Amino acid sequence: MMSGAAQGAGASHADGRMTAVDPLDRVDELIALIENARSMPMSRANCVVDRGQLIGALQELRAELPTEVRRAVALLEERDKIIDAGRREAERIISEGEAEHARLVSINEIVVSAEHEAARVMADARAEAQRLREEVDDYVDTALANFEQLLTRSLASIERGRDKMHALREMGSYGGGGQEADDRPLPF
Repeated sequence: MMSGAAQGAGASHADGRMTAVDPLDRVDELIALIENARSMPMSRANCVVDRGQLIGALQELRAELPTEVRRAVALLEERDKIIDAGRREAERIISEGEAEHARLVSINEIVVSAEHEAARVMADARAEAQRLREEVDDYVDTALANFEQLLTRSLASIERGRDKMHALREMGSYGGGGQEADDRPLPF
């Protein structure tokens, strides 16, 4: 026979509140009811149970099961929502990570390209500077060579002029001339 606590929809507290009984506890009570039932004479497999009591316990179980099933379904739905939200968040994070990776790779490629371009421009500038240096060196060397020739000719002309002057001076001092020698035009 079932206890008083098992006969209602749940266990009763001292203040009159009812607590829900776990459906598995109800099943255990039904098993205990059948195990403790009186055996049929000449049979170990059959027993005598109070039909009303068994039907009442099964009806209580049936009434409690939809609540538990709804609770389980709600928990499963909540779990699925949490899993879906986690999956969406993971996909969002992965997508953001891939976008950031692409951005960084792009920036890196731009930096590498800029570095290569800068190296090329520097090499071109150095080559141009070297070419200009050589061109200026050639121009200065040519100008100095021309100036040297001019100076050489000028020095030669100055030297010839001095030589003539010395020669005339010597001629004038040996010629014994007085006034007449001073009136003569110079030969150059």
